[in-house]
Amino acid sequence: MTTFAVRQTKIVATLGPSSTSPEVLEKMIAAGMNVVRVNFSHGTADEHIGRVKTVREIAAKLCKDVAVMADLQGPKIRIGLFANGSTLLTEGQEFLLDATCKEGDDTRVGLDYPELVNDVKAGDTLLLDDGKIVLKVKKVAGSQISMVTEVGGVLKNRKGINKLGGGLSAPALTSKDMEDIRTAVAFEADYIAVSFPKSGADMYMARELCRAAGGHALMIAKVERCEALENLDDLIRSCDGLMVARGDLAVEIGDAAVPAAQKRLIRAAREHNKLTITATQMMESMIESPVPTRAEVSDVANAVLDGTDAVMLSAETAAGKFPVETIKAMARTCVEAEKSAPVSLDADFLNRKFKRVDQSIAMAALFTAHHLEVKAIAALTQSGSTALWMSRLNCGVPIFALTPEEKTRRRLSLYRDVRTVMLQYETEDREQLLAKAEKALLDAKVVELGDLIVITIGEPIGKSGGTNTMKIVRVGEHIGLLN
Repeated sequence: MTTFAVRQTKIVATLGPSSTSPEVLEKMIAAGMNVVRVNFSHGTADEHIGRVKTVREIAAKLCKDVAVMADLQGPKIRIGLFANGSTLLTEGQEFLLDATCKEGDDTRVGLDYPELVNDVKAGDTLLLDDGKIVLKVKKVAGSQISMVTEVGGVLKNRKGINKLGGGLSAPALTSKDMEDIRTAVAFEADYIAVSFPKSGADMYMARELCRAAGGHALMIAKVERCEALENLDDLIRSCDGLMVARGDLAVEIGDAAVPAAQKRLIRAAREHNKLTITATQMMESMIESPVPTRAEVSDVANAVLDGTDAVMLSAETAAGKFPVETIKAMARTCVEAEKSAPVSLDADFLNRKFKRVDQSIAMAALFTAHHLEVKAIAALTQSGSTALWMSRLNCGVPIFALTPEEKTRRRLSLYRDVRTVMLQYETEDREQLLAKAEKALLDAKVVELGDLIVITIGEPIGKSGGTNTMKIVRVGEHIGLLN
């Protein structure tokens, strides 16, 4: 029997060496992991396919709906290799990025993206190794970028390059990404996260490649570039959700600007009925420590209060020593933060207009549930759209999505404050179906006989996007109709 946590915010956890064994994965799911992230920056296609297969087998055994998100590597621009593996740069030292250099030394290193010479000019600032090393461009000549070191340190092989303020022309989708999309379709990914998109065109291309391969994954745009913030409206229109990828974004816009950007992105996504994931270094100390820092707890809580659908773990669960403990710590933090999340539903409805009947029904259900103080909202849904619209506003009442579609239930695992219940329709009689819905909620122990609930349903039954009815029900009043 499925059991439901009180937690509204979902947890995304990255798979890796620390989270490969069935034993650990089972503990991670039991601890509260809702979505697994497959990171195509590491590992082989066969490794990813095998891990996803294991996750789905364990989730089925535990009667849990766990979504799979495939995260594309994207055009990570990196330096080449050093003869000795690294070099030490000191303040004031001159250094070259040379596209023709095969083996670097203390004066220069190669590039895996020769076109970088066309993207920079004298006066630009390049940030290496996630901003740890800062170089000022003096001049660009041929295949070489001459620089002076402003902030030094040890520079190792294959470290990433960012340009302060953005402006790099590398396309969002590489040939590797295109092949990885086919792999993601092969293991039926529920979500595909696109790295470094600059505009809606990048997201449309990823979606078309996915559809051409026979997939139907929802598209998550990772906001990592200045251009993504500048083209935010276009990006939101073209995707199904945003990931606030604070690592590369902080390098491009400056770390002090990230908190405000995070709030802006989450607010904009919710206003446009899109999903949000907040990521990067959320509990990074737990790679080595069994407990988080107080600052990390505050960071996770702040994202929850911002209204994010999900918080994400990266190396903490992929390579850390305490993957299960990290999920438990994040879950506890989310629950505590949600207790103080404000409910301001009446203000949210002001000046809103709805163009679709099913969206209007969803909003009416929220308003009624909030003011009537019902026990739960039950959305009978094929596609999950009704539950998505409901989850964009906080009405203080839990939302249960009842659907026969396994893929829909997995997708809904990412939606804030939405729990899923399997319900086979098997009838075109509305009253019979309402009776089955009441019984399913009773069996799941989320309501009791006599509780007041709000149910949304569509007629004709089973038609996607056809929600057109809201009904206030006293649990038990339809049960007698069951055979």
